[in-house]
Amino acid sequence: MAWIWLEAALPLGIIAGMLCVMGNTQYFIHKAYHGRPKHIGNDMWDVAMERRDKKLFENLSSSD
Repeated sequence: MAWIWLEAALPLGIIAGMLCVMGNTQYFIHKAYHGRPKHIGNDMWDVAMERRDKKLFENLSSSD
């Protein structure tokens, strides 16, 4: 009777493990493709600032 909890814990552990595997797979694929981790909560302001920063760095490197 003491091992009944294992009947529920084992499938839940498998499900939780597979969710972790899927999340880490997405993370590493995104990081390999883009070269950096995914920015969470990336809105239009963040996109505009990334474009601005990219232009600034390009202008700075071309002026040297």
